[in-house]
Amino acid sequence: MPDSPKPMRVLSIANQKGGVGKTTTAINLGTALAAVGERVLLIDADPQGNASTGLGVPRQQRKVTLYDVLMGDIPITEAAIRTALPGLDLIASDADLSGVELELGQQPRRSYRLRDAMERLRIAGDYSYVLIDCPPSLNLLTVNAMTASDAVFVPLQCEFFALEGLTQLMRTVDLVRGSLNPALEIQGVVLTMYDRRNSLSEQVARDVRTHFGDKVYETVIPRNVRVSEAPSFGKPVLIYDLKCAGSQAYLKLAREVVGRERQRRLAAA
Repeated sequence: MPDSPKPMRVLSIANQKGGVGKTTTAINLGTALAAVGERVLLIDADPQGNASTGLGVPRQQRKVTLYDVLMGDIPITEAAIRTALPGLDLIASDADLSGVELELGQQPRRSYRLRDAMERLRIAGDYSYVLIDCPPSLNLLTVNAMTASDAVFVPLQCEFFALEGLTQLMRTVDLVRGSLNPALEIQGVVLTMYDRRNSLSEQVARDVRTHFGDKVYETVIPRNVRVSEAPSFGKPVLIYDLKCAGSQAYLKLAREVVGRERQRRLAAA
């Protein structure tokens, strides 16, 4: 008798402050989850399309994108494309996505476009995780992502203004929870660009752990040149250099995410 499909967990990877490792985390966490046996869909919801580029999908090959899904032209199940990585699929993005807010105007359920589209994914049961790489701003794309999500996954750079950006994000989560998605929660916070030689990194880490407690993952992502180099080759760092510190950190993070999710399901049972 075949195994029943795992429940699908939808996570918005979000931070309204740019340059915190959000897209890098989306690419490499998705890759690492696939590497530990999960079926993963990465949705590139940023018009810059950096997650698509970082997974080796050039712009000329993005025939169908998230834009087509949100505009109702293509079912989401037909928009997903295989990446070079077994277990990891992608819904790509390009510059057309920046026009969604204007084109949808005041149409009904415009904040629920992605959530409505994703019902097909839940029925199909093909994925255990869906990761949505959000733009670094509060706009209709971010609202759609959070409305469609079970939880928000927050990459947080270990630098001075990190907590200020996190405060803005919490306001956004509260706004979406209050008006569009009452079940939305914070999945967790992962510390990125951590430099053990820098006392500021350690101070930020302590402050975040004090404020968010066990919502902060034990795994930290170090500042690592191989992580920075990998996107220019159109590869996740786990493919570019599996043995580097960044790759090993993302594999550890994936195992921690899966472990926490297992505990969450047991507690809810």
